[in-house]
Amino acid sequence: MPTTFTVLAEPTRRRILDLLREQPRSVGELVAELGLTQPGTSKHLKVLREAGLVRVRRDAQRRWYELRAEPLTEIDGWLAPYRGLWAAAD
Repeated sequence: MPTTFTVLAEPTRRRILDLLREQPRSVGELVAELGLTQPGTSKHLKVLREAGLVRVRRDAQRRWYELRAEPLTEIDGWLAPYRGLWAAAD
């Protein structure tokens, strides 16, 4: 299974997370926003889901993809000690 950092290295996946940060979205909505094919978008969503970064909620007719905060909180915690480096560079 790829690491969270490996998954986030792909720009399209970061864009998907940006869109899901705004609100849950269906695959169709993501396809329209990203300009990708449905299979291509679904492939990225599968990788994000397997990494635990998104979850799927199903209603009667659609699957809604939602951002999961927990893995991002872990990354934020790991990066915390390095923030002083960015502040020092300013």
